[in-house]
Amino acid sequence: MATKRMNVLVYSGNGSTVESVRHCLYSLRRLLSPTYAVITVSGNAIVQEPWTASCALLVFPGGADLGYCRTLNGEGNRRISQYVERGGLYLGFCAGGYYGSKRCEFEVGKKPMEVVGNRELAFFPGTCRGCAFSGFVYHSEEGTRAVQLRTSKAALSKGSVPDLFRSYYNGGGVFVDALKFKDQGVEVLASFAEELDVNAGEGSASVVYCKVGDGAAVLTSTHPEFAASNLDPTIDLPGYDKIVEALKEDDQQRTDFLKACLIKLGLHVSQEQMAIPSLSRLHLSSAEIADIRRLMEDLRDIITRQDGEEYIVDENDTFHLEKPSKWLLGSVADALDGTVDTTSGDSQNVNEDDQDKIIDYDKIVKRLLIHDEDQPESKDTPYFNHHAYVANLKHYESQARGSGRIFGKELLYGEVVTSTNTLLEKNTAILRRLPTGFTATATVQVAGRGRGTNVWVSPAGSLMFSTVIRHQMSLMAQAPVVFLQYLAALAIVEGVQTYDYGYQRIPVRLKWPNDIFAADPADPSGKTFVKIGGILVNSHYSSEEYLSVVGVGLNTTNASPTTSLNALNPPVPFTLEKLLARVLTCFSTLYERFVRTGFDEYFQDLYYKHWLHTEQIVTLEAEGGIRARLKGITTDWGLLKAEELGWEDRPTGRILTLQSDSNSFDFFKGLIKRKV
Repeated sequence: MATKRMNVLVYSGNGSTVESVRHCLYSLRRLLSPTYAVITVSGNAIVQEPWTASCALLVFPGGADLGYCRTLNGEGNRRISQYVERGGLYLGFCAGGYYGSKRCEFEVGKKPMEVVGNRELAFFPGTCRGCAFSGFVYHSEEGTRAVQLRTSKAALSKGSVPDLFRSYYNGGGVFVDALKFKDQGVEVLASFAEELDVNAGEGSASVVYCKVGDGAAVLTSTHPEFAASNLDPTIDLPGYDKIVEALKEDDQQRTDFLKACLIKLGLHVSQEQMAIPSLSRLHLSSAEIADIRRLMEDLRDIITRQDGEEYIVDENDTFHLEKPSKWLLGSVADALDGTVDTTSGDSQNVNEDDQDKIIDYDKIVKRLLIHDEDQPESKDTPYFNHHAYVANLKHYESQARGSGRIFGKELLYGEVVTSTNTLLEKNTAILRRLPTGFTATATVQVAGRGRGTNVWVSPAGSLMFSTVIRHQMSLMAQAPVVFLQYLAALAIVEGVQTYDYGYQRIPVRLKWPNDIFAADPADPSGKTFVKIGGILVNSHYSSEEYLSVVGVGLNTTNASPTTSLNALNPPVPFTLEKLLARVLTCFSTLYERFVRTGFDEYFQDLYYKHWLHTEQIVTLEAEGGIRARLKGITTDWGLLKAEELGWEDRPTGRILTLQSDSNSFDFFKGLIKRKV
C-alpha cells in the first residue's frame, strides 16, 4: 500500500523569518496548486511526526541557518537526509542554500557576523561562501540588490528559461567550485553575471542542482521566490525603489526560472499561475425563513451602526450586513480602510495594482447578505444552487429516523472565503449565538485549516463545510465531546454510501482518527487507498457547554491533488448540494442518537465496518518500538486500543491506549509516534 506525495512543506521553525516564509508560500502556491498542498511545517514536526511519506518537496526559506542547526542537528537532519536519499526533494533559498551545503562560510573575519562550520545535510558537497555581495545587515533591506543571473539552458532543458534575469538578493552566498563537482551529480542552473565580493573558486554558481541518492536538491543564493509586487518601494533606503522597479521589470523571467527549477526537480507545475482569488460576498439563508429572522434577533445585541450601515465587529473578522435590495461592493483597499464602495457584483475585488500581492484576508471587511425573504437565486450564487440544496435537505429529512433538529437548515455560503472553520470558530461573539447545526460552506477556501500542522487543499470541486454543535456539559459522562470527530467521519461515509440507490459500494473508508480515504482508481486491485478528505474539530468551553465547530473537506468533483468521489465510478456523478444535504442529515441523526446512548455497540459496529485498521500490526515508537495489533477504540474517551505483541507476534495480554491529539498515525508505515 502506498500514498501519494501531495504536501509541499515549508519550514517555519527556529531560524526562518516570517517574510521569507510568506514569500515561499505565496509563490509556490501560485505555481503548484492545486496538485500540491503548500503548507508550513515546524521543527518539532520534522523531528517527531511521520511527514516523509506524503511530502513531495521540503523547502527551507531565508533566515539564519544557525537556527536551523540548533533545532534539527542530529535526528531532524538524519530524517531529512534519509527522506531525500530515498527519493524526496529539497529546495533551499538563501539560508536554506547555506544549510544544504557541506560547509557554510559566512562573513569570515567579520565578528560578530561570522558563521563558519560544517553542515550535516551536505547535499552540495562543497562550500557555500557569503556574502556574495557586501553590505548585508540582519533584519534589514540595507544589503538588498537586484542581481543579474545567467541561466544554464543545458541544465534547464524544460520550460521557458530566460538567458538573463534579475533576482532579489540579500545575504546569500556562492557555491564555491561548483563546476568541479559535476561527477558527484552537481549541475549549475544559474551563475552570477556580476563581479563578486568573495572568492567563488571555479565559476560563480548562484543556483545548483544536486543529485542525492534517489532524490535531489536545488539550492539558491538569491530569492527567486520573491515577487517584486510584495516588496515595499517606499522603504526609506537610498535606491531601494529602483531595486524594486528593476525586479518588477524582470518578474516574468523570475517566475519562468523558478518554474524551470521546480520542473527540474520533477514536480508538476501549473501551466498558468493561480490568480489571487477575491473574497466573495457571504450569503446567509435558511430552509425555513422564520429561522433567519430569529437568528438575526439573537445577533441584534452585537450589531453596531456606522454611517447608517450595520456591522458586526468580532474577534477575527468584521462583517458588513446587507439586504438583497442593497448590494454594495468595495475593493480590497476600501475594505481595508473600512469604507464602502458602490461597485456592483458579488466578488470583493482586488485593485489592479494588488493583483500580484500577498493580502491579509483577515483585515478585509466581509460583506454578509441576509436572505430573510427567500433563498439566494442561482444567478447570485452560480456555483451553489440553494434551491437544490434545500429540496434535498427536506427530502432526506423526511427519511430520517430521528425526531431531532436537522443540521444545515441555517446556511452561510460564500463562493470564495478564507476558511469556513475560521469564520465560525474565530468569531466567538457570533459563535455563542449560533444554533446547533448552523453550517458554513464554500466553493473555494484561500486559507483552509487542517489538524496540527496540516492543511487540506480546497480547490473548487471539494465539499467544504463547518458545522456548529453546542454540546452540553451534562452529556460528557455518557457522550464525551471527543467523539464528534468519529461521528463526522461516520456521517461522511454513510452519507456517500446512502446518497442514492446504487452508491452503497462506493469504496470510501475511515483512517483513525479523522481522515477519509478512498480506493485509488489507478490501482485495479483495489488495495491502494488515498486520502480524499479530513476532519478538524475545535471546541471551546462556555457556560456549561462545549461550543464545537466541526470542519470537513472532501474531494468530490475535483481530480487533484489525489482523487475524488466522482473518480470512483458512481452511478451518477455526485453534486455538492445533494451530498452536503445527505452528509448533514446523517450527521444530525447520528448525533441525536449519540447524546442518548453514547458510543455504544451500534456505533462501534458501524465504525469498524468502515475503518481501515482491522487487526493491523503497527510499531509503537513511544513504547520503545514494540509491535502491537490494533483492536479498536475505547468507548469512554475514544482512545486507540493496541494489543502488545511478543515473540512471533503472539499477544502478551498487555493493552495500550493512545490519544488522537498526542499521537500521529502513519497508516502506510504502520507507525504510531508520540507528538511533542
